[in-house]
Amino acid sequence: MSERTRAGWREQLARVAPRDRHELTLLLVGVAVLFLLVVFSRLASEVLEGETLTFDKRLLTALRDPADPSRPIGPAWLLGGALDVTALGSATVLGLVVFAVAGFLVLQGTWRTGTFVLVACSGAWFINAALKQVFQRPRPDVVPHLRDVMTLSFPSGHALVSAVVYLTLGALLMRVATRPITKWFCMGLAMLVTFLVGASRVYLGVHYPTDVLAGWLVGLSWALLCWLVERSLERRAGLKRERAQTG
Repeated sequence: MSERTRAGWREQLARVAPRDRHELTLLLVGVAVLFLLVVFSRLASEVLEGETLTFDKRLLTALRDPADPSRPIGPAWLLGGALDVTALGSATVLGLVVFAVAGFLVLQGTWRTGTFVLVACSGAWFINAALKQVFQRPRPDVVPHLRDVMTLSFPSGHALVSAVVYLTLGALLMRVATRPITKWFCMGLAMLVTFLVGASRVYLGVHYPTDVLAGWLVGLSWALLCWLVERSLERRAGLKRERAQTG
């Protein structure tokens, strides 16, 4: 694409009214949510039919020492790191993070934003529990678990809830940040933590890879849907004025 063509596109976008750009953004996010849900439904159907089991087992065994399946591949410190990272997606850590952030926002006077964080993250825990009961998938027994687990397997609660919590907080920080590079850093860090938490569940042998993928799909869908609702309510309720008054 030539420089003249790119300049033409930028000029056309600049002429679009802010309201139209806002509506277009909401439309694109809505389409993304629908797409993610369709992918999840297709994945869930294949999991129920056992179509993904070969792939799941192959990847789990590839991450273990063939001579001793209780030993994961990689240096000794990697196991310790995986245990530390997976704790970032635990109910205890995420609960403390949500409570701290929501409490801070409420005490700052931005109670609508604090309520949004609390509702979005609490909804993720409810969705996770409901889906586990629907699918009733047992935990993998291909390799020994390197972490104690008590709940069902599909989808991964660590992957789902951490995606909602960290991506929601990343989006909030993006709105506070003023420099573009800072905005990208906030969201990039949220995505990295989300990925590492999900990957650690597979490495520890407590989830099939498709459990984690399903958790990411549902978590991202819910986070985007909550963002969509919050942005619509903000435009109507004047939350920008609320933040300006308490800033």
